[in-house]
Amino acid sequence: QVQLVESGGGLVQAGGSLRLSCAASGRTSSMYAMGWFRQAPGKEREFVTQIVWSGASTYYADFVKGRFTISRDKSKNTMYLQMNSLKPEDTAVYYCAVRSQGTGVFGSWGQGTQVTVSS
Repeated sequence: QVQLVESGGGLVQAGGSLRLSCAASGRTSSMYAMGWFRQAPGKEREFVTQIVWSGASTYYADFVKGRFTISRDKSKNTMYLQMNSLKPEDTAVYYCAVRSQGTGVFGSWGQGTQVTVSS
């Protein structure tokens, strides 16, 4: 099992930036990919972006392309999400998650961090 702790959320004005972090511990050697998801009030949780832990290939949802950047520091077992040009519709609880090797789903989740973008 992998344990995840997010940090870095907060309140920012539209057009501003935030950087989220997600620190992993436990069975980190089993990690295949890490990802960010978000859930806005009254909406379903949605995929934002993911990064393959070993090769660092990335994939983004269309609504964040060009604004958000995912990265990871393997030496710290930490993933980051740099969010620029934030919009009010980016307001949500952001969750990090891990997909372990040999599985097709993100099975370990953090507790979430709130991001609020004011207009």
